[in-house]
Amino acid sequence: MKTFLGLCAVSSLLLFSCNNGAATKDSLIEDNIVNAVNQYTIQTNLIEQSGRVLNPRTIREDGSIVYIPIDDWTSGFFPGSMWLLHELTNDSKWQPLAEKYTEDLDSVKYLKWHHDIGFMIGCSYLNGYRLADKKEYKEVIIEAAHSFSSRFRPNAGVTQSWDADKGWQAERGWKCPVIIDNMMNLELLFEGTRLSGDSTFYQIAVKHADTTMKYAFRTDNSCYHVVDYDPETGEVRKKQTAQGYADESAWARGQAWALYGYTLCYRYTGDVKYLEQARKIYQFIFTHPNLPADLIPYWDYNAPNIPNEPRDVSAATCTASALYEMHTYLPKEGYKDTADKILKNLSTPAYRAKVGENGNFILMHSVGSIPHGAEIDVPLNYADYYFLEGLIRKRDLETK
Repeated sequence: MKTFLGLCAVSSLLLFSCNNGAATKDSLIEDNIVNAVNQYTIQTNLIEQSGRVLNPRTIREDGSIVYIPIDDWTSGFFPGSMWLLHELTNDSKWQPLAEKYTEDLDSVKYLKWHHDIGFMIGCSYLNGYRLADKKEYKEVIIEAAHSFSSRFRPNAGVTQSWDADKGWQAERGWKCPVIIDNMMNLELLFEGTRLSGDSTFYQIAVKHADTTMKYAFRTDNSCYHVVDYDPETGEVRKKQTAQGYADESAWARGQAWALYGYTLCYRYTGDVKYLEQARKIYQFIFTHPNLPADLIPYWDYNAPNIPNEPRDVSAATCTASALYEMHTYLPKEGYKDTADKILKNLSTPAYRAKVGENGNFILMHSVGSIPHGAEIDVPLNYADYYFLEGLIRKRDLETK
């Protein structure tokens, strides 16, 4: 296998984490840091007092906390938030906690039965490697990239998201379903090449991004949630949704995944077609007539009962974080202003919980999957994660 020595050799750490706990005069950032520290101190104290290693994802209707196993697709976000809190505060108490919850996920590096290993290892181990120079995490990241690449289907040119032979996926009649969420997980492949020198991971990531760009987007630059391929011929069999309102609707978090995913592809490749795709997605989102004035989207842009539909804060936090990165490439196009408005609105009592409430998560009003009747108008660990990441990116842009 050949060694790749191109643009992906530059870590994204250099883009967003150069200031390592630097103070900021922005009161919004400071206020949110204090709030997050208070919430997550309560959260981690509860876990530590239990004597177990627990991983919170959301809350039930009765307000009790839902803890998840390590193979849940969201298992990397809580440890990732510990790393982000350490970066935001430079308080030494967060690193041991980040290490503990991260290293509980060690065996995830061998997971091959779904694509979300990118979220799971990227948010936990990769953050530890970047932010705390945990060199021993390198092996885990590379092994995880190997596991993820096992899902590549060369004839279709994509990494398969879900196995299609069990559960509700099998009921849909899919052969090789690929969801837009998968764009987020390409970071693990790009980092696999950067850390190992093996260009295979990079090539898979680029092929997946190109195939998705070709088949997953409509003429208005919105994206489908699921595209099902024939793994042998590469033919597109179906374009559908699993978590959106309808096959032809624009599921809000899917648009956020796409915006963030193509922005990170530009980060690692320098190929302007990816940045242009992100710009097109931005135009779709922020010119949509159903986007509320506060920029916190309804769970689907085409949901039938707007304005009486749940908002999805997780879509907003992911979008804002991506926009701070887009600003570093296109500083004159107003992306930071948009992201600032989103974070400001999320910092109000309408979306940010009181300390000690909301299962000790930071933000309220996210949506997991309305079609599955799951996690509707609740906190979600990934909403918090991208909110904290957005705060870091905002801080670093304003203090560099």
